[in-house]
Amino acid sequence: MKLELRYFARLREQLPVDQEALLVPDHVDTVAGLIDWLRLRGDVWAQALDPQQVICAAVDQVMAQPSTGLHPGAEVALFPPVTGG
Repeated sequence: MKLELRYFARLREQLPVDQEALLVPDHVDTVAGLIDWLRLRGDVWAQALDPQQVICAAVDQVMAQPSTGLHPGAEVALFPPVTGG
């Protein structure tokens, strides 16, 4: 399945790309599964997406949960929690 990924804030700074079109295996069908799979890239990916780091996600510009399903062509944004004032 092909996904459009976008990385923001700290992730954008830590990772070697700020966006990418990515072909993921069929078993990667949730946000949590995607993050786990991206960690397998190793090095900076494993560090930036460490399970102890809180990572938020949006699928097609709608806030998502780890269990949110993915579909072909989905735009997935990954970012740390943000606060505003």
